[in-house]
Amino acid sequence: MSLTPYRETLALPKIVSLLVVATLARVPIAAATVVLTLHVVEGLHLSYGAAGLVGAASTIGGSVGAPVMGRLIDRWGLRPVLVLTTVAEVIYWLVAQALPYWVLLPVAAVGGFLALPAFSVARQAIAALTPESHRLPAFALDSMTTELSFMAGPALGVLIVTTAGSRPAMLSLAVGILLAGIGLWLLDPPVRAAHEAPVSGSAARVPRRTWLKPRFVAILAVTMAATLVLSGTDVAVVAILRDSGQTQWAGLVLSLWALFSLIGGFAYGLVRRGLPILLLFTPMAILTIPVGLGGDHWALLALLLIPAGSLCAPTITASSDAISRMIPAGARGEAMGLHNSALTVGVACGAPLAGLAIDRWGPEWGFVAVGAVGVVVALLVLPTELRHRRRASSASGAESSSVSVSSASGAESSSVPVSSASKAEPSSDPLLSASGAEPSSVPVSSASKAEPSSDPVSSASGAGPSSVPASPASEAL
Repeated sequence: MSLTPYRETLALPKIVSLLVVATLARVPIAAATVVLTLHVVEGLHLSYGAAGLVGAASTIGGSVGAPVMGRLIDRWGLRPVLVLTTVAEVIYWLVAQALPYWVLLPVAAVGGFLALPAFSVARQAIAALTPESHRLPAFALDSMTTELSFMAGPALGVLIVTTAGSRPAMLSLAVGILLAGIGLWLLDPPVRAAHEAPVSGSAARVPRRTWLKPRFVAILAVTMAATLVLSGTDVAVVAILRDSGQTQWAGLVLSLWALFSLIGGFAYGLVRRGLPILLLFTPMAILTIPVGLGGDHWALLALLLIPAGSLCAPTITASSDAISRMIPAGARGEAMGLHNSALTVGVACGAPLAGLAIDRWGPEWGFVAVGAVGVVVALLVLPTELRHRRRASSASGAESSSVSVSSASGAESSSVPVSSASKAEPSSDPLLSASGAEPSSVPVSSASKAEPSSDPVSSASGAGPSSVPASPASEAL
């Protein structure tokens, strides 16, 4: 297995520093939920239900705020937004520890709205720093480092709460967020590539109608369903091991599950051409359904998690890669913010959905519930992809015809036998370049002998066309 894609990607300017800073910046953000939950339960002596409401308020605020912050980045640049969100979130964590519950509830929503956008900023910067040929391994690295952040963050949060208390833990989060914001501000990664239009206030605005289309919404739906399956599986694993008296193995099984995802993400980053997100997510959802059959022994449960677990990171990678390619640079921040919101909402919905199924039918049904929802979402978005492929195929056929007509008219005017390739430049249509096919070269001597060229997409690759010159993963679904 050649590591060339990763070596070439890591050799690009600023990529290594971006991944390092982003990974460290995500650690306190990943710890925030568990610290806030334990603060309500241990510090305020309230129920887990009350803690869940605070967590929901923060999630709602973050889901609304992420695209807003992204749009501000598109219009005014990264550093002003970093200053705003870093200051706001540091104040939030300093103040939240002293607030009574009913004041903390709305303040948590505001804190979520103004959260430091470390996740979406990293993905937006990756899209700006990497050529399309290197985005797949770059986003794979981003997905793997995110896994590491979520492995370290909650563990550190629990450690500080259990050893020093919830208030010192919240102060630690304030310090961590401050350092994360300063690190990103000093790094100042570009949010647009050198060849793309620079950020210039209101002039940089891109109308939503030009990119907020059914296929983009479908990608968000699949992304949300993916994290719903992941968070629901997390809860179901703990529940089924507890039911069989093997709770002590829960940490190991979940760690192995994360390891499977890391390995899958690493392998996916090495492929030459990515896969459509729907082709990755659908088997992940289907393979999650029978995992509960291994509940009698933790080792069997871990083995059954391998197939679905190995598709976790590739699915998230494919979603980031697809959005980076299909969205214009002037709207990429808002689009990545919406992508982050989809990830967050999925996580927030998966745990309660699995919990309801577990309470009603048993722990193994937690896997069935979230996996079945994933399959339903995949079926719902399938027609959108099929319509896109039909339209793209028609567009590529029309482009082929126009190239042929242009060649024929050139031959007629010159009255000299020429080939179509000699008169027509290679098409700039991304549908053609994405397939790797060049316009057909058909020798003609006059207009009467010119025939329309065949569809270069279907004849060259046999794959559905893409809206950008990239791998099939860029089609997203």
